[in-house]
Amino acid sequence: MITPQQASEKSRDLCALAPVIPVLVVDDAAHAQGLAAALVKGGLPVLEVTLRTDAALDVIREMAKVEGGVVGAGTLLTPKDVQNAVDAGAKFGVSPGATDTILSACEEAGLPILPGAATSSEVMRLLERGYTVQKFFPAEANGGAPALKAIGAPIPQVSFCPTGGVSMKNVGDYLSLPNVLCCGGSWVAPKDLVQAQDWDGITALAAEAAKLPR
Repeated sequence: MITPQQASEKSRDLCALAPVIPVLVVDDAAHAQGLAAALVKGGLPVLEVTLRTDAALDVIREMAKVEGGVVGAGTLLTPKDVQNAVDAGAKFGVSPGATDTILSACEEAGLPILPGAATSSEVMRLLERGYTVQKFFPAEANGGAPALKAIGAPIPQVSFCPTGGVSMKNVGDYLSLPNVLCCGGSWVAPKDLVQAQDWDGITALAAEAAKLPR
């Protein structure tokens, strides 16, 4: 078991490790260890593997073997997703939104979750349950950094990891906000570099992201 407060404390600790959490959609588990090692080497140790491919659980299993990495599962939608993620070795979970069902499943499984919120009401509801660290998603589609800044004015006790449409072009706008701990982004592991197994190229992108001020 884990309480919402404990989950948020763990999420806060993870967000403190680097300014960017790579959001990874990986089709081939054979790429998992090389990709994880490249990102960790570049200074991004916290890795979110989205459950959007058939290989995702195997990818989590392989990435969990990489020293220095902390691997989690994204796109958690059901209690079965939660259990599968835990069984595969995920150390944290991320959801695009939040329901009582998914929150309870994570709490019962002892899996810290970064629950998604898009509106002030959703943020308040999660805060009421005890979640003080949340995912703002989809960030750009919901008004970007200006919207998140506006939410932070009346609800300063909640911190965020904005994800969705975040790139090197706008990440600084988010990281400059007092209610942003880090950002989630896929640009540090572009599909063409992963398929080419260009781990040096991915390490370079990760190193650039790891140096971002916040």
